[in-house]
Amino acid sequence: MDDKRYLLSLIHEGEHQQQDFKYRVADACKLAKSVSAFANTDGGRLLIGVRDDGHLAGVRSEEEIYMMHQAAYKFCKPEASITFDTYHADGHTIVVATVPPSNRKPICAKDEEGNMRAYIRINDENIVASPVHLALWRESQRLQGAVITYDDDIRHLLDVMQGQNTLYQIVRLSHLPRRTVISLLSRLIRFGTVRWEYVNQQFVFKVES
Repeated sequence: MDDKRYLLSLIHEGEHQQQDFKYRVADACKLAKSVSAFANTDGGRLLIGVRDDGHLAGVRSEEEIYMMHQAAYKFCKPEASITFDTYHADGHTIVVATVPPSNRKPICAKDEEGNMRAYIRINDENIVASPVHLALWRESQRLQGAVITYDDDIRHLLDVMQGQNTLYQIVRLSHLPRRTVISLLSRLIRFGTVRWEYVNQQFVFKVES
């Protein structure tokens, strides 16, 4: 398959959980968000030099290529793994940046204010990870092979969770400290007792039936 046919086959998929189009790279911070989101979720690829409507525009300067590397190696902490492959079609140069899922989550990206934030990829959006995600990643790396103990706090938390609840609602209903609720939810998600969803631009948590 030649470069053009390969690129068109990717573009035909559209933007989704594991693919994003970038018309141009004008800001390494914005690109780093996508790198963070892919690394913290299922991995993915950025088609750089492709418009949102799928038309080929091409990478226009060496500076854009420099910013791609900056996004992965300077604006992400820890550094994200990323590979760059160059393709040529209709006089345009398209760069496909492939980001595998990280085994060192969270991969954080520097935002416009200089703050480090972790992102996850949901459908075709990059969303700031919730405090529960951060706790889940920390616990998964720290407690390999651990088991869950259903103590009084966990039983109480499960009792008060009705339907879908936000973190704020669970803290209010349980009367437990926010930090405790975050820790308990991360453990319950890890062991499959609770699941999270992203609904109406917020994270909600639900006990598995």
